[in-house]
Amino acid sequence: MRARDLMTAPVITVHPWTSAKEAAGLLSMHGFTALPVVDDDDRLVGIVTEADLIRGRIPADSRYSHEPRESVAGKTAGDLMTTPVTAMSSGTDVADLCQALVDARIRAMPIVDGSAVVGIVTRGDVVRVLAREDAEIARDVRHRLEIYGGGRWEVAVRDGSVHITDQFDDESDRHVARLLALAVPGVVAADTAYAGEEQRK
Repeated sequence: MRARDLMTAPVITVHPWTSAKEAAGLLSMHGFTALPVVDDDDRLVGIVTEADLIRGRIPADSRYSHEPRESVAGKTAGDLMTTPVTAMSSGTDVADLCQALVDARIRAMPIVDGSAVVGIVTRGDVVRVLAREDAEIARDVRHRLEIYGGGRWEVAVRDGSVHITDQFDDESDRHVARLLALAVPGVVAADTAYAGEEQRK
């Protein structure tokens, strides 16, 4: 899978001068975890997250704190955003994107075409794909295989792992079938076998 297969697009963005309150409202309304920040030419300049918005924004309750402190958070997305920001292209392998999310301990990755933001992928997007029903995955795999080689394939899916049985003994076709299956959202592994070989076992 590629980033384009998972990303939310078009993506909602904010400008550096967008107020923190407005950014918080957008996150809350849409259930997002982060908003890309763009300049006048829609070029990515930063990202503002839930953590950025809550950090230092809520004053301590003076009734229970001996040292009441005022909120000192910035007032705009530009004040709060992380910059420079990591971004990836729409053709990025989702496996690489997931590794980047984990390694950098971030929850959302802006997807760009050059410097223009074209989408965003979150950890939640990946988890939703992994949660797809096996029956849905099998249907999508069968559809792709029928387009490629007709109705010669049998498809079984268990916990996102796909097993494809080919009626013909053609190793190169089975290789292509495996690649097609791996490109289906929700597939975590795929293997193929020749039906004649399986019958002899």
